[in-house]
Amino acid sequence: MVDLNLTVFFLSGLTTYGPLIVGLAMFLGPLGVPVPSPLVVLAAGALARQGLMDLSTALFIGLSGSILGNSAVYGVGRFATGWAQRRFGGSSAWRKAADRFRRNGGLAIYLSHFLLTPLGLPTNLIAGGSSYPYRRFIAYNVVGTLSWLALYGGLGYVFGSQGEAVLQVIKGNLAWITGLVAAAIGVYFLLRRPRRQKGRAQAGYRPASF
Repeated sequence: MVDLNLTVFFLSGLTTYGPLIVGLAMFLGPLGVPVPSPLVVLAAGALARQGLMDLSTALFIGLSGSILGNSAVYGVGRFATGWAQRRFGGSSAWRKAADRFRRNGGLAIYLSHFLLTPLGLPTNLIAGGSSYPYRRFIAYNVVGTLSWLALYGGLGYVFGSQGEAVLQVIKGNLAWITGLVAAAIGVYFLLRRPRRQKGRAQAGYRPASF
């Protein structure tokens, strides 16, 4: 649950520090810190609409912060696998993330950074612990994060001061939205699966079991 003091700090900090606050929120979020990232990005989009923030700068810094944060968690998963499993392995989020990662790999990483963000932390740890290729991990991370930023930042830009109301609508219909998007993306990856499996077999890649 997002702490009220953190919400006040980040939203008020936007007017003083601008895009740096977006980057900080996007960095801390993947680490498990309960920052109000959706509200921060919505507000940034609204400020950009009013000409009070440069949208491209906020996007670049936000994406950079996300890459750093997610890379740090991936590194913990790779180099401290035992600790990660002892710390998080018993949670339902870990089990769901592990199951999705076994079945979908890159798609699971993408969705955990776009629509299924509660699974982001365990998915990053599992990807690192399974020695999933870092470049591939970052590629899916970037695409997922850009999709997420475009969704919330775009809504903030379009609706301006109504950004928080839009956020509540999205939260209330997240399962429905997730189903539609996941189905569309799933069809794409299903068509690519034979080629991907062939490539993995040739490279000798085998995901670790959790």
